[in-house]
Amino acid sequence: MINNFESAGRSVVKATARSARFDPTSIALHWLTVLLIVGQFTTIWLHEAVGHGTGLGLELLAAHQTMGALTWTVGLARLFWRRRFAYLPPFPESMPKLQQWIAKANEYGLYALLLVQPITGFGDVVFHGHPFTLFIWHVPALLTPDAAIRSLFQEAHQLGAKALLALIGVHAGAALFHGLVLRDGILQRMLPLSITARVGTGRRMLVGKREVLERS
Repeated sequence: MINNFESAGRSVVKATARSARFDPTSIALHWLTVLLIVGQFTTIWLHEAVGHGTGLGLELLAAHQTMGALTWTVGLARLFWRRRFAYLPPFPESMPKLQQWIAKANEYGLYALLLVQPITGFGDVVFHGHPFTLFIWHVPALLTPDAAIRSLFQEAHQLGAKALLALIGVHAGAALFHGLVLRDGILQRMLPLSITARVGTGRRMLVGKREVLERS
């Protein structure tokens, strides 16, 4: 009987912990997006460093374009999953409404840029009027060169990249602040389960050591 009650208690605790987290698919798509964004910024910075006309530079540019297409696809998949199937845990009751509104605005801004950036990048490539590589395909020139329109797409793409970095900085900074300072569970909502378990174990060990020191 006692074992049954203990098992039931553990099940309730696990269910409560899971209810405070996003669903596994949303978490996986989130971190896949993070990897793709890191890859895009890395490849374009390396491309600028090694030069536009070099063989390595062209390969880096092709990788950047491919990851841009993947990011756009993953972004659409995230929106579809969020709309139809995702579990969205509520904000903590202690979190002010203004902070909740800012968090939502930041998230919507990130979604918008994830979808717009690949489009402006594609416009830059298409109006360059040259063949390009996407995934494993060598795509011929689709349009005749148009410097004026291409310049507009380039400027939009560069401004979008700066805005994306700014929103990512706010998003990551806020998550770390909630996780390391406020410790209200916001950071753990999107962490992989294994990392969340380690964080929880480490926190319990620190609390235990603190209690032992206070007693001594």
